[in-house]
Amino acid sequence: MIDLKKLEVWFITGSQNLYGEETLKQVAADSAQIAKALDNSAKIPVRVIFKPVVKTPEEIFQTFQEANVTPGCIGVITWCHTFSPSKMWINGLKILSKPVLHLHTQFNRDLPWADIDMDFMNLNQAAHGDREHGFIMSRMNISRKVVAGHWTDGDVQLQVGVWARAAAAWHDFQNLKVARFGDNMREVAVTEGDKVDAQIRFGYSVNGYGIGDLVKQVKGVSDGSIDKLVKEYLDTYEVAANGKPGGKFYQNVRYQARLEIALKQFLEGGGFGAFTTTFEDLHGLEQLPGLASQRLMDAGFGFGAEGDWKHAALVRAAKVMGAGLKGGSSFMEDYTYHLNPAGMKVLGAHMLEICPSIGKGRTRLEVHPLGIGGKGDPARLVFSVPAGPAVVCSLIDLGSRFRIIVNSIDCVKPDAEMPKLPVDRALWVPRPDLKTGAAAWILAGGAHHTAFSQAIDAQYLEDFAEIAGVEFIHIDKDTTIGNIKKELRWNELYYLLMK
Repeated sequence: MIDLKKLEVWFITGSQNLYGEETLKQVAADSAQIAKALDNSAKIPVRVIFKPVVKTPEEIFQTFQEANVTPGCIGVITWCHTFSPSKMWINGLKILSKPVLHLHTQFNRDLPWADIDMDFMNLNQAAHGDREHGFIMSRMNISRKVVAGHWTDGDVQLQVGVWARAAAAWHDFQNLKVARFGDNMREVAVTEGDKVDAQIRFGYSVNGYGIGDLVKQVKGVSDGSIDKLVKEYLDTYEVAANGKPGGKFYQNVRYQARLEIALKQFLEGGGFGAFTTTFEDLHGLEQLPGLASQRLMDAGFGFGAEGDWKHAALVRAAKVMGAGLKGGSSFMEDYTYHLNPAGMKVLGAHMLEICPSIGKGRTRLEVHPLGIGGKGDPARLVFSVPAGPAVVCSLIDLGSRFRIIVNSIDCVKPDAEMPKLPVDRALWVPRPDLKTGAAAWILAGGAHHTAFSQAIDAQYLEDFAEIAGVEFIHIDKDTTIGNIKKELRWNELYYLLMK
């Protein structure tokens, strides 16, 4: 599972020697107290580490250089307690390769009306010290998140936590390996893309592996390990009678256990954090990995169907950002519509591979024909997604750049039972409504595959896009078709000029 507490962000306070030793001691003490409070906040999932106050260009450069090469450091929080001339920061900022959050706060919350004097004013200068600090990052065109407010404010801590989760996903991307079993689904455009450009932009690598590599692993799985995993299935899920020992499809369930064990061994042995499969390349396998893929996603792996490596990586990012939060994240597909004027909805699902982390209530293990691919009937988990807010997110390759598209949605209870639908399913209403949301998505070029999450919202993905330096489109309650067209056209000009 994903443990974000192994990661840390550095709290770096700027000042200068002009203020003298006594003031600088107070700056350090105040900064350490703020860092400790953030470190102890339940809203921030990573460690917040206080670093000595930086007062010279050399100290700033050295601190950022150390941040760059410290494996567990995923980003830096900067703050200017006093005035810190921004030319001192230039060389350090030039080499900094970690994400930045600029916390615009001050140690005291309230002005001491009766006692305020110039000593107080000289010590507590963030109101203009942070403006100087902000200028140099704007002047150098450095992407960062700015959070303004008092450090004890719950919303401020939440915003820091959101950024920290996005930074954790970015950190994970720098070493992420995606295994691609088989190739892309034939003739499909949106799941293709430039894997070299993706590695340059995002850091993760994507490499293909023949099904024979997996088949070899599958054949080596012992009956004893299968017995143990099948017992876990029986203890964990409501297993259909025909999938239990002695049932017609019991051997199909055992084969999915064999696939799960083999896939996990392959992925863990190669250091992979995400993978793809395709039903068009199953040579040597009896079934498409269904239950196996679902459970591996539940364990934290990213997944993409039909060779969709971009969404396998994006699902992994959503899982890292949402680690420990209520709700889950999964691979998803917009499958079909309910276009009744009384309440238009999207039915999201896939043939097999939806993560049970997004399910609620009864989870059944069933075996049904796949109806595509010409292989055996695979076991899968069947469940429904609870009502509540969620997001669907798409990462597309436009050739000249990548674009992240997010639609905020509201999952709803189905109008009626769907007893004959043998797959997991989510029913939702896109914001602002299905007609506008779907049209905006299509105008933006969003894929039919998505990363779905009820653990995170659009803020996390916007912070992630900012860190990655990629275009971000958010379709929400205020979206209109006219405005989304304008935004897409403005963005086209912006990225052309930036290039």
